[in-house]
Amino acid sequence: MPDSAAPSDMVGKALHVLGMLGRYPSGAVLSELARTSGFPTSTCYRLLKSLARDRFVEFDPRTKRYTLGLRVYQLGQSVSQAHGFTGIALPVMRRLAELTREAVLMAVPDGDRMIYIHHVQGPQQVSVQGEPGRHGPLHCTSMGKVLVAFSPEREREHLLESIELTPLGPNAIVERSAFRAEIDRTRTEHHAVADEEHEPGIRALGVPILGADGTARAALSVAAPAYRMDLPELLRLRPALTNAAQELAVLLPSGAY
Repeated sequence: MPDSAAPSDMVGKALHVLGMLGRYPSGAVLSELARTSGFPTSTCYRLLKSLARDRFVEFDPRTKRYTLGLRVYQLGQSVSQAHGFTGIALPVMRRLAELTREAVLMAVPDGDRMIYIHHVQGPQQVSVQGEPGRHGPLHCTSMGKVLVAFSPEREREHLLESIELTPLGPNAIVERSAFRAEIDRTRTEHHAVADEEHEPGIRALGVPILGADGTARAALSVAAPAYRMDLPELLRLRPALTNAAQELAVLLPSGAY
């Protein structure tokens, strides 16, 4: 389905294609990218050729697929280092994963979605997987809920009214009034639960990483298979999760989210 919000200038088009390519971890062929971007095939080809020239995109002549290039990875690592994620966030997240024995994830807001920044796998053989750099929904994830709940008031109201409540998991909230009530509860309790709302068989508990102004610059969560972690047991992890989030709020430099 073509993206109706595609930009009209060439730089914007190139960035749009680059961002779209990030949705395809295994790569995408030219026709697929042209169709989803809404750009003519010839335009999409020229954009990809320019991006490949500067190593933002790689092309596999055998499979005819385009993937994100090394230059994107290098820039991502530079941003991560500059913002303190790698040196500061990961040690805290690893300690939390060892303590809870489950996967720990971190995300930041990006408009009407969130971006997974870091993932630390739990020590058990079966663990929830995360993919840094991928976008995730706000309405049916524990981190998404706290990012909405602790966003600036005007932005929060906009998200409450505009987020598409897609039923991704069996327990996803699909009613606007129920979603608003969930966000109000999250603001009161300072945590959110996603109980098989994003994916079947997955439960997660999320808390905000708050800035000095009281808004969420990032979110932290513990996620586990539902068969291993019932809801009361998951909620018992809240003190450890909250302590880790508070530690990150202090340690991460201002504007590092």
